[in-house]
Amino acid sequence: MKDAREFLAVAAGPWHDGPIPGTAERILSRDPADPDVLTRLVRWAPGFSTLEGVIRHEWAEEVYVLEGDLSDVTLDQTFGTGYFASRPPGMPHGPYRTEQGCVMLEVRYRA
Repeated sequence: MKDAREFLAVAAGPWHDGPIPGTAERILSRDPADPDVLTRLVRWAPGFSTLEGVIRHEWAEEVYVLEGDLSDVTLDQTFGTGYFASRPPGMPHGPYRTEQGCVMLEVRYRA
């Protein structure tokens, strides 16, 4: 289960290097027993891409684009502020790229 948090001043918190160069994150909550289960803001730098291939993972994921652009190479579509995705475990998605950079709210959980 994710750690308990009362209201948090998210914008006041620092960005930390993400797990992939070109990304940064603000972890809002995380399951100490399962670090893949989390809620975070993730920021992709302008020009960042995941062009190494289609992405699959073991957790369910919900993503909401807060700002910027996110292009899905497979779908040949670009999404911006206000777009949302919900993916069950194992669902193929991407690869992605961003021209101007983007910030997304990402929620991961075990289904």
